[in-house]
Amino acid sequence: MSNEAKLYIDGCWVDPVEPGRWIAVMNPATEEEVGRVAAGSEADVDAAVRAAHRAFPAYSESTREERLELLERILEGYRRRLPDIAAAMSAEVGIPKTFSEKVQARIGEWHLETAIKVLKDYVFEEDWGTTRIIREPVGICSLISPWNWPMNQVVIKMAPALAAGCTMVLKPSQYSPLSTLLLADAVDEAGVPAGVFNLVNGSGASLGEALATHPLVDMVSVTASTSVGATVARAAATSIKRVSQELGGKSAYIVFEDVDLEKVVAAGVRACMRNSGQSCNAPTRMLVARPVYDEAVAIAARTAGELQVGDPQDPDTFMGPVAGRKQYETVLGYIQAGLEEGARLVAGGPERPERLERGYYVKPTVFADVNNGMRIAREEIFGPVLSIIPFEDEDEAVAIANDSEYGLSGYVSSKDVERVRRVARRMRTGMVHLNGASTDMNAPFGGYKKSGNGREWGCFGLEDFLEVKAVMGYRK
Repeated sequence: MSNEAKLYIDGCWVDPVEPGRWIAVMNPATEEEVGRVAAGSEADVDAAVRAAHRAFPAYSESTREERLELLERILEGYRRRLPDIAAAMSAEVGIPKTFSEKVQARIGEWHLETAIKVLKDYVFEEDWGTTRIIREPVGICSLISPWNWPMNQVVIKMAPALAAGCTMVLKPSQYSPLSTLLLADAVDEAGVPAGVFNLVNGSGASLGEALATHPLVDMVSVTASTSVGATVARAAATSIKRVSQELGGKSAYIVFEDVDLEKVVAAGVRACMRNSGQSCNAPTRMLVARPVYDEAVAIAARTAGELQVGDPQDPDTFMGPVAGRKQYETVLGYIQAGLEEGARLVAGGPERPERLERGYYVKPTVFADVNNGMRIAREEIFGPVLSIIPFEDEDEAVAIANDSEYGLSGYVSSKDVERVRRVARRMRTGMVHLNGASTDMNAPFGGYKKSGNGREWGCFGLEDFLEVKAVMGYRK
């Protein structure tokens, strides 16, 4: 790849307006630099937004067939780059090689496939009596994505925006720009019309406000921490832009006493620790029925202790490092807080994993005897830390699960089908997984409360980028 020194604006790889600004990309497994990319400025954001603005009238009127052909060409180019994208994510974020190849890189492909499928069948216009309801592109979009699932978070914004007929400026995380440059190369190769897709690298602190406040931007789609999401929303509020937010989580995993405890608890621990705990929908609070609580704690501790932590290039590694020094220090601070608040440490802890003298590695950590008032139960840690909380009955389990400022996801396990369905309806979350159900690529992804206010994935992701117009008297 030869575009690290460039930005992608108006259909071309271009030099930044202010030369000599760079972002060093660090490998969190080695603490060494693995690349540098050009850092854009507010002037580059302005150039990119104006290019998107010029491109919008023509692209917004493109046909469904033209947009389908574009997405299919992007998908083809993405597939050819899958090995390189997976390798880039392992280097820049520390994602284990096997997980990067089989899931993290592939999920971008799956979302492109889903966007194509949705676009083929979506009804953009329909009649309601004499009124024609028209769904049309929202306009010029600022897309701000995080580092923890680089391709997932970029593609679930870019693909439906393209499908809807929007034009855009993408700012990937400064911690994961290498994989996104590969995606941008695929978009360029696919022949995207000039100005429809633009990419400006840079930190959120330096570019976020420009992306959120630019008067020509109609919508901001941001995936970030809740505090960053709030900052973006405040910046966008004065110009009354649409803001779609996918933010933090503190998801509860409710385990009733009638389950296969070994299977359910072990799966819950792995789900919490996967991706080094750096997933917004990770089940980081495990709520366990009192009669089986002690046994569940023992299973969780043993499972965490058996997870292989180490070099992301080792195909047997389950958990690599967290993404960087700042994240490492934050996670260790929460582990220390758990100890100070009186939670019982049953696995892991603040010490380095054995034989790992460098890199931002954290032991898979499990706390038992947690109450829902502790910081480790209330705040998003974004690291491999699980809190286990006992409950007496169904009502208490639901009350504990809902006693959170977040509402992204929930998990419920019981052999009683009616019970898990009943509990799911009572949980104040945007998603609920029953008895280990996997994520549905066509289902809406998003949350309640401080977890955000938009929905991504499937047709819901497309609709996030559409406005609704009513034309009265269209039919007689």
